[in-house]
Amino acid sequence: MNPHDMAKRPGAHLVAEEFGVENSWALSDDHPPRDPIHLVGRMVAEAARDVDELHGELARAAQSAIELLEPIGRGDHAGMRGWYGILRTTGPQIELLVARRGAAYEQLTRAMSTYRRLLPESDTAPASNAPRQSLGLGLGGPEQAPGRDDNWAIAGGRQLRALEAVEAGGLRFHRSGAYGYIYLSDGRGQRPNPEIWPETVQRLVTAGLLDQDTSEGLYRPGQLLSLTPQGEAALRDARTATSRVSAALSRSDTAAISVVVADSAVAPATSAATKPSRSR
Repeated sequence: MNPHDMAKRPGAHLVAEEFGVENSWALSDDHPPRDPIHLVGRMVAEAARDVDELHGELARAAQSAIELLEPIGRGDHAGMRGWYGILRTTGPQIELLVARRGAAYEQLTRAMSTYRRLLPESDTAPASNAPRQSLGLGLGGPEQAPGRDDNWAIAGGRQLRALEAVEAGGLRFHRSGAYGYIYLSDGRGQRPNPEIWPETVQRLVTAGLLDQDTSEGLYRPGQLLSLTPQGEAALRDARTATSRVSAALSRSDTAAISVVVADSAVAPATSAATKPSRSR
């Protein structure tokens, strides 16, 4: 269960949701200070802290505006002199905080994406061998990464899971209107299970395997994803390859079992033949 209230600490909530840590700073623990994963872990924690601080400032400014407007909502127009000037400064302040919080959220999601790349399970090169420029958080999209270094997004069966989820129908690509981060939902409006990463979908859209319906709203209802002809072919090929591997493993296991059974059948006969008879 996520220990952070999304309405109060959205940054910490998002990090806990993605990485299962209660404290964002734990992402850099157990790694040497010069290790890239330590550096990026601190970037994630700092970005989450910035999001939470800006969110708190925005919530307080909005609450002040609500309290200011409450008498007007009740129809109390007495003493309205001077309110216009206050509202004229409060409005731009709230707009600025919304923009700053949105930028902080974008920074956080980019840092989290880079952190995922450095995890051992992402099947990328060892973090210690990663070039320094890969730690820059400007490489937000696949088209921005020179040398196509986003293969981690489709490694480990992630491409097949994403293609199958789209084939099942209802998978949509969203951007949160309140917080600015991107996410996916299935046909029931819930997070896909097993999890599909937005970076995987972005990579497949860029590669021409998925089509993203941009005629629908990105915020609501979300943009529906579908397989292109190339995507359908890739899905068939991936399933065929998986079936071949499973068949090979099955044949290998059957052969191993046959050898064990044969050995166990020969062993008693050999033992009986060599067993000395007892003299009466």
